Amino acid sequence: MAAEEEGLTGPGETRPVAGANPGTDPGSAPRSETRPEPRSVPELLLGRPPMARPLPSFDAEAAPAEPGPLFVDWLATALAAGVLDPQVVTLSTVDADGLPDARVLVLRDVDASGTGWVFSAAADSPKGRQLADHPAAALTLYWPPLGRQIRVRGTVERAADQVAAAEFATRSPAARVGALVGRQSEPLASPAEYDEAVAVARRRLEATPDTVAAGHAVYTLWAHEVEFWQGDNDRRHVRLRYTRTGPVRTPEWSRTLLWP
Repeated sequence: MAAEEEGLTGPGETRPVAGANPGTDPGSAPRSETRPEPRSVPELLLGRPPMARPLPSFDAEAAPAEPGPLFVDWLATALAAGVLDPQVVTLSTVDADGLPDARVLVLRDVDASGTGWVFSAAADSPKGRQLADHPAAALTLYWPPLGRQIRVRGTVERAADQVAAAEFATRSPAARVGALVGRQSEPLASPAEYDEAVAVARRRLEATPDTVAAGHAVYTLWAHEVEFWQGDNDRRHVRLRYTRTGPVRTPEWSRTLLWP
């Protein structure tokens, strides 16, 4: 179905007039849809205020004593609500100069009892090198349809190579090919160079399906703090922070309600 029939034109864009046939005049060039005059960034943002929609409530007093089960509950709610890519998280690290760095990646698992967030990466990638030098990080999730944010901070531990190999085998063929290509974040001369590397990696994977990318690593972020944030369209946001009071991997936590 055409975009105009679905109401998919952008804000301020003009839909084609019914019955019009642009470009029928041999002496005229085909017309393009008119677009609004450029506006300032503040004007663009003020036209779409955040949280201006019905959002779920969050009873912090009824929350469990540990953050792991609450995270699993919120994740299941996000999946049931049809949130797109709820497993995509922002991983924040620091580089050798102490400058923050962040990127999105896929959450692979959660140890709900020990409160560990599991993700994978190439050990020779920027994030892998940063974690080797400073094994601490933060994870952030935000699910716009629910107005929910989760923040996790803690220390990071790299799993054994056998664990990484087993995790690699669960990935899709496309993901394994991408990992075999490697060279993440290095300068790329042209798209053709990448396509050639992908073709080589695909043939390698077809020939030896059990191949594991060199340096493929699995990491667990063992949480020291976990904050659950429920947005509200009246700005009466609810924030609940869990702080670990015992050793890593033990279910000992304190809970604190925070000002919005």
